Amino acid sequence: MYELKPLHPQALPAALEKAHRYRLLNEPVEAESICLDVLDVEPENEQALVTLVLALSDQLGRHVGGLFERARAVAARLADEYDREYYGGVLCERWGKAQFRRGTPGSGSMAYDWLVQAMGHFDRAQALSPPDNDDAILRWNACARFIDRHPQVAPEPEVPWSPQPFLE
Repeated sequence: MYELKPLHPQALPAALEKAHRYRLLNEPVEAESICLDVLDVEPENEQALVTLVLALSDQLGRHVGGLFERARAVAARLADEYDREYYGGVLCERWGKAQFRRGTPGSGSMAYDWLVQAMGHFDRAQALSPPDNDDAILRWNACARFIDRHPQVAPEPEVPWSPQPFLE
């Protein structure tokens, strides 16, 4: 096991810019690593927390092993209630779409449930946002359009239950 080398505090802004660039290059594992290095130096660095949430959520379709739970725990550390709701919604939206892409039986209803949960987060974020920030509305609309465009993304059909006679 290697002992990780700490970053210099004055190098954190450049490191965060690199993390952002790695996300744009579709290399979220590298972005995640940089964010963890920044958070080792400044545990409450909001930009690093947000970028880490996004880098983890970028990986949801590729790996499952606890990434969603880790990302949700990081989002809960965000200081601002709006950010917690907004990024909580982003996580649910991305998790729902990852479930849909799996294409397994029931994935459409699982995706629907997660997208509706995301829309609830976006509704709460919208109520907290300033008038010049419609990001939560944009994400809410994206979820609604995804549901509308994919008929298999729907609630689980209710199956009526009726007692069956016991056969001997």
